[in-house]
Amino acid sequence: KTIKNNRSTCPLVNLLDIFGDRWTLVIIRDLFNGKKSFRDFLESPEKISTSVLANRLQLLEGAGIAQHILSNKDKKVKWYYLTDRGIDIFPILYEMVYWSKRNLDQEFHPFYKEWFKKYESLTSEQTITENQKKYKVEREELLELQ
Repeated sequence: KTIKNNRSTCPLVNLLDIFGDRWTLVIIRDLFNGKKSFRDFLESPEKISTSVLANRLQLLEGAGIAQHILSNKDKKVKWYYLTDRGIDIFPILYEMVYWSKRNLDQEFHPFYKEWFKKYESLTSEQTITENQKKYKVEREELLELQ
């Protein structure tokens, strides 16, 4: 899947050309939560198909949001990570997650219950900054292994 060019001059439409499907933000969420390999993404509870996953990873790489490196141990294994452009998406994810918490009468996964509790004493800005810094450290550790 490629990014549609010149479909619209609306910034929202341009954003939706990348993120407007049901899977792309889930993959970015998984990257923020420590998943790195194709197999890791397939193990998510949402059960993305292999063809859709391959397509969305290709889209994210084409848009400069994610990149991959090859594993030193097995050159067939790709380790995916977010670029700075991808890390810049975290405030959007944060707001979407907290919108869900505020507006949906839903029992959330234990991971998110713990996550909400961990950051309840911080402001939105502090939570966003802390998570972005944490991801950058993890990304650097991954890249140093290569």
